[in-house]
Amino acid sequence: MTMIRPEHGEHKRHLLPFIVPSIITFTILGSMVVYGFIQITKLNKNVLSLQSDLASTTLALTQNTHQISQKFTDLNNQTAGLSSTLTSAQQNIDAVKNQVGGVAQAVGTMSGTVGTLEKLAKVDPQLLKKYSKVYFMNDNYVPPHLTVIPPEYTFSETKQEQFLSEAYPYLKNLLDSAKANGQTLYVKSAYRSFQEQKSLKSAYSVTYGAGTANAFSADQGYSEHQLGTTLDFMTSGLGGSFTGFDKTQSYIWLQENAHRYGFVLSYPKGNSYYIYEPWHWRYVGVKLATYLHDSNLFFYNLDQRDIDTFLVNLFD
Repeated sequence: MTMIRPEHGEHKRHLLPFIVPSIITFTILGSMVVYGFIQITKLNKNVLSLQSDLASTTLALTQNTHQISQKFTDLNNQTAGLSSTLTSAQQNIDAVKNQVGGVAQAVGTMSGTVGTLEKLAKVDPQLLKKYSKVYFMNDNYVPPHLTVIPPEYTFSETKQEQFLSEAYPYLKNLLDSAKANGQTLYVKSAYRSFQEQKSLKSAYSVTYGAGTANAFSADQGYSEHQLGTTLDFMTSGLGGSFTGFDKTQSYIWLQENAHRYGFVLSYPKGNSYYIYEPWHWRYVGVKLATYLHDSNLFFYNLDQRDIDTFLVNLFD
């Protein structure tokens, strides 16, 4: 039997504290390396799996995008087709509207024409005719409706004056407006029958001679007074005479305002029919009177055909 020397065993005991920790350290490091390798392997597998999933997702997104794009294109095409259809439908609707509008306009025009004819049927066509040596009214002509002018509007307190009923409201408004503006206007002479005019003209012819009388007085049948829409105005301060009437403020007011109530001066200065008669005014309707005033024209300057176009508006 071999005997170990104490010195040798003692030497191993001295190395043991260094060998055991080293073995443990290497064991731990080895375990860590193995664990790390395993984790890296797992990570690689996960990365590959993620890459595969990403590739699949990308492919699916690409396919979906393509499908969406195709559907969008189809939708655009459908929208374009629908827009074209709507445009065509709108054109058809517009065409129908135009046809309906044309029919409505035709009906409206026809209705307006019927209304115009109905109004004309109620208006005496004589009321806008040119008399004064042009047109003739026979001895049977009498206005269909006459209204007695109240005494407060007449110059004479005893002689009754009459005016066409349909035109009387315009005369009353004129006289009331003149009074409100400080003017004293009265009616001295209004409607005269055929026989009254005949008697008056005969008297004038006897007094002044036929030639002179013809210059200021119409023969029976040619007097505007027979229409019932014509009158002679008078104002205060003249003593009942027409002389100087055109110098009064009342005449100036008539020149500026009479057209607003439908009245016009029949025989201005320089007319071809009678002497200048600033007191002699005739109702022709607001529309015609305003047209004449604004155009600086007189009733007898117009052609009869032009005058007749205002007949429908005579009492508007």
